[in-house]
Amino acid sequence: MKKFSIVTLSFNTEEDTKTLLKSLEKVKTPGMVLDIIIVDNASKKVFTLSEKENHNNITIIRSEENTGFAGGNNIGIREALRRGADYVMAVNNDTIVAPDMIIELLKVLESKKSIGVVVPKIYFAKGHEFHKDRYKPEELGRIFWYAGGYTDWANVKSIHRGVDEVDHGQYDKTEPVKFITGCCMLFKREVLEKVGIFDDRYFLYYEDADLNERIIRAGYELYYVPSAQLVHVNAASTGGAGSSLQDYFMTRNQMLFGMTYAPLRTKIALLRQSIRYLLSGRPRQKQGIKDYYLGKFGKGTYFT
Repeated sequence: MKKFSIVTLSFNTEEDTKTLLKSLEKVKTPGMVLDIIIVDNASKKVFTLSEKENHNNITIIRSEENTGFAGGNNIGIREALRRGADYVMAVNNDTIVAPDMIIELLKVLESKKSIGVVVPKIYFAKGHEFHKDRYKPEELGRIFWYAGGYTDWANVKSIHRGVDEVDHGQYDKTEPVKFITGCCMLFKREVLEKVGIFDDRYFLYYEDADLNERIIRAGYELYYVPSAQLVHVNAASTGGAGSSLQDYFMTRNQMLFGMTYAPLRTKIALLRQSIRYLLSGRPRQKQGIKDYYLGKFGKGTYFT
């Protein structure tokens, strides 16, 4: 019997994690052993489950240090592999899984040997859209957060196809994509063993794009599976757009990712941009650029 492991990261968002667990109680995994690993990434309040909430297939691993999105997920993925998982799904804790999502993802993942990772169609949870006043009441719950994606190499950014659009069936084709969001990634074991896991240097932001690139360059395909569906609450645990945390990690990690994988023309543009940030960027952007050049990755100097 094959083993299916789900890894999720909890950081000061206990209720989100418990909502995810409730949805997982209804998930279908016929013919497989389901193993759920929760990594409590140094939350202020230690994550626990009541006797009623706890189940034999749930394991909580407490990290006394905040290791970021990359490091926290890696703790869980390593444990899943150690336990012999045939499949590992890393999923955000602020999500709700449809009962047949895993079945639909596995159908595609196992349809071709070349497919290494799959991702579902992802909707905003009702009331958590970026532009709440744009939609009719009956459209809520059908607003895309992600419907496939790609890397915009000119600007070194990961693009979510369909974001903010209402689902009218326009992205209902199962197909290869060039970017899979770290919100939900289902891997074959062999991919993780061959390519590795998230790069701890990123800590937060671009770690999914980096892993995508390594997987593609190892000869695997990434697939978007619209018949599999996930709802994303989109919790703002990182402070949201324009926060100092985002300024620092997005700026530093864009340099790390771009200078590793981007075409030469883009690398030259990034170097010029880094000079502009050093001269006139916001304080945390300047700090991020300095740390990139000094090789200060992971947490860097943001928390010092």
